[in-house]
Amino acid sequence: MNEMRMGASLLRLHFHDCFVNGCDGSILLEGGDDGEKSAIPNLNSARGYDVVDTIKSSVESECQGVVSCADILAIAARDSVFLSGGPSWKVLLGRRDGTISNGTLANQLPSPLDSLDTIISKFSNVGLNVTDVVSLSGTGAPDSTLDTTMLSELQSLCPQNGDGNVTTVLDRNSSDLFDNHYFKNLLIGKGLLGSDQILFSSDLASSTTKPLVQSYSNDSGLFFVNFANSMIKMGNINPKTRSDGEIRKNCRVINS
Repeated sequence: MNEMRMGASLLRLHFHDCFVNGCDGSILLEGGDDGEKSAIPNLNSARGYDVVDTIKSSVESECQGVVSCADILAIAARDSVFLSGGPSWKVLLGRRDGTISNGTLANQLPSPLDSLDTIISKFSNVGLNVTDVVSLSGTGAPDSTLDTTMLSELQSLCPQNGDGNVTTVLDRNSSDLFDNHYFKNLLIGKGLLGSDQILFSSDLASSTTKPLVQSYSNDSGLFFVNFANSMIKMGNINPKTRSDGEIRKNCRVINS
């Protein structure tokens, strides 16, 4: 990869794919206004499609019709984490590509504006638990507990009606590494998004996610193990079989 951000982008693609009809590569399909690419959580936000195209082209030249786009997303996510200093895990293979891209379901992806109970519910709906919520979160309006100095800096960087192309890092002081610094930030009120900080600061967090945030901030090994296990679980959401999936020749379109 020629760009440090791309690893996180590929990991996010896998996440957004798996939460909509399972891990079937549906986020990669060109679906017009009704497809997942056009859904609010992905429009002008999800990225890395060209990297997936490049990988797919290379794989097809070596073994045509064998590796699905969904498997490519799962492997790319694992390798992105590992190359960024994170854990590795065995990616179970054999996923088939779906033939439907559902923008309506994509609009129900976990959101930075969701309350903690809503986020937990959305994870539960796909078979993931509170541990998975905290482990995978290391992937709107500012939270009321956000550090005031950080809030001022962000408001200066991103004023209302400002340049929508301006970006900032989600994990301050550790933007290019996969580590447990994200959780250390939550302990001092520096989670960038409301959906990040509520894992530690909300009332519900005390009995659900806060103990895990504290554990992960102190023990990167525990975080790595739990993250890898959660990625395996997420990668197994609603797998397509031979009868209801295919191996796309081009990740952007279904086979003709």
